[in-house]
Amino acid sequence: MSEPVTIEVRPARPADAPELVRLRLLMFEAMQGAARPGPWQATAEAVLRERLADPERTTMPAFVVDDPTAPGRLAACAVGTLEQRLPAPGHPEGLFGFVFNICTDPAHRRRGYARACTEALLDWFDAHRVTRIDLHATEGGEGLYRSLGFAEHSVPLSRTRLSPAPAPGAAR
Repeated sequence: MSEPVTIEVRPARPADAPELVRLRLLMFEAMQGAARPGPWQATAEAVLRERLADPERTTMPAFVVDDPTAPGRLAACAVGTLEQRLPAPGHPEGLFGFVFNICTDPAHRRRGYARACTEALLDWFDAHRVTRIDLHATEGGEGLYRSLGFAEHSVPLSRTRLSPAPAPGAAR
């Protein structure tokens, strides 16, 4: 019987930002059927570098597995956000989490990397006393998330603004 393989997960660092964006592009390609590179990548990299710069105060935790075959590359990641809302009876500290950007490089799939990164992220949320964690699951990821305790909560409404807001007083 073979020994279980230990997966080494670590917190992401600012220097990981380009790789996190590369994996994000792969995630969108898998979800939408085509890569959609663009200016968003530079903005995403800048946001990640800033948010990962102070691990003790970050509101965007990220966990990664390094590519064992290529130094400097990532094999998988899970990123989340921590949001402070007003406390409520079921959420005494008002801390909510959102999980997103769970991706494994195609060359490293089916090895437990996404699960390990997601578990590390959930542990981080637990350590920060987050009482509710949400995510949007793809069909391919739903089994993983259910196995980690996620279930349907509600059907949210959302609004997307595709263009900048008009200037105050401008005609609509």
